Amino acid sequence: MLDLKICPGCGDRGDHPVTGTTRLRCDRCGHRWTFRRLPLFALTGPSGAGKSTVGPRLAARLSGRVVALEQDVLWTGVLRENSPDGYGHGAFRATWLRMAAMIHQSARPVVLCGTVAPPEFEPLPERAYFDGIHYLAFVAEPEALAERLRARPAWREWDEPRIAEMLEFNEWLRESAAKLDPPVELFDTTNATIDEAVNHACTWVEKRLPA
Repeated sequence: MLDLKICPGCGDRGDHPVTGTTRLRCDRCGHRWTFRRLPLFALTGPSGAGKSTVGPRLAARLSGRVVALEQDVLWTGVLRENSPDGYGHGAFRATWLRMAAMIHQSARPVVLCGTVAPPEFEPLPERAYFDGIHYLAFVAEPEALAERLRARPAWREWDEPRIAEMLEFNEWLRESAAKLDPPVELFDTTNATIDEAVNHACTWVEKRLPA
């Protein structure tokens, strides 16, 4: 089964994976099977910090070695409706972890580009599918970030309350990154060129790829 929640022995669907380092076990029938347990890379940070600009270039540079994905493509329908806090806890985050774990079975780690932090991934049962989640956050000075968001097209609906909310997340990351579990590495894009941001992200991934 590509869906790691479904046991290939009895067909039962387990909500809490039972894992060894490279094996899964069905809690119902006891069947064990191997799977690829790879690291997941989260390229995170507030909107406007540069994730969407860097993501496609990172995918091109690391083509054949990783799969780069934009998390907003699943921010729709029932996944969004089942997130009462509006921040993607629960079904949205869990679905992304399941999707990444399935892609990992093809032996290429996922780089997930989106606004996320360790407290949103680490407590989930699906976290057990990964040999660590690494976090790199793009941040920026508040004035620069607000200016970028105000310059976005109207259809993206960046009004002042949303901008203030994103600035708050940006500041929280800058203050809390080193104290989170696991820690989040920061890269300030305020004065960085696109090439500098891409080079930093690629080097960060390459240093952590499995041998």
